[in-house]
Amino acid sequence: MKGTMKKRILASLLCGAMALSLTVFGGAEMANAADKKVSINVGYENAVTEPAAKAAERWKELVEKKSGGSIELKLFPNSTLGKKNDLIDQMLMGESIITVADGAFLADYGVRDFGLFYAPYAFENWDELWKVLDSEWYKNLCDQLAKTGGLRVLTSNWIYGARDILAIREVRTPAELAGLKLRVSSNDLSITSFKALGATPVGMDMGDVYQAMSGKTIDAVENPISSLYNRSFQEVAKYLTKNEHILATSMWICGESFFSTLSPEQQKILMECADEAGLYNNELYDDATAAAEKGMKDAGVTVIELTPEEKAQWVEAAQPFFKEATKTLGWTEGLYDTVRKIAEGK
Repeated sequence: MKGTMKKRILASLLCGAMALSLTVFGGAEMANAADKKVSINVGYENAVTEPAAKAAERWKELVEKKSGGSIELKLFPNSTLGKKNDLIDQMLMGESIITVADGAFLADYGVRDFGLFYAPYAFENWDELWKVLDSEWYKNLCDQLAKTGGLRVLTSNWIYGARDILAIREVRTPAELAGLKLRVSSNDLSITSFKALGATPVGMDMGDVYQAMSGKTIDAVENPISSLYNRSFQEVAKYLTKNEHILATSMWICGESFFSTLSPEQQKILMECADEAGLYNNELYDDATAAAEKGMKDAGVTVIELTPEEKAQWVEAAQPFFKEATKTLGWTEGLYDTVRKIAEGK
């Protein structure tokens, strides 16, 4: 991961460019807004010990310092501000709220192509993902979300992690997913993609997973290693398959109607500091992942490292999903091919 820092910086430049593009609509009202103190509630699911929560604290420090106190961020970890759906509803009504989302979530808010960022094996490595996030195509996608979905992406360079599978039995190949009741996020994309891979997906809130797995309602859960470990799932499932089916970043968002009330300078500060805090998050991610994997091994979890041949089976199993996504999920025709060309530098 440390070798990708250069690409992370490139990804952060995208959001800086986005901020500059948003400063062209000045006017007296916007100029006056620069003199007003703005308080923003930032709500997220992460526990205070997780990298994202620590990076959110860094974001708060940076914003409040660079804005000279004109922007205040109030942090609400552990979903204490409310559930994501409720927060976004409030954003769309103009409330001063920021929360964290992902491609699957944003796909449900008017721009279906965001779903590609939550699709299995869309990217071979992190460097490919950074190239796409740094592209003009992605900038246009974010602008489309602001116009049609009413949500402004503030930053996209926070690594959430490579998503793996923790199960009650060994899984090395997609064929071994057959009959496995796998907890996934409750969205069409997650359910459709894991059906394509051969699992029996069960949409469920993460807060319900421990009890469901203890009671054999589900057999497995997928998420980054650190997230799985921090929720103590290693106590109820003992096989971790490092298949890295999704390389996931977090996308921090606010309502476009609220964002437009900020002065151009406040917008710039909010977004540039978000990118800077994202780089800090990514530094913490490496150590958190290593510590979580060690903790799992210490708890008796068998960590399954796939051979290149086994990994290839997972990638191949995902291909029919991309062929059907235009029809089943409303993606733009040729979306996958477009993004792959950007990722490969073509």
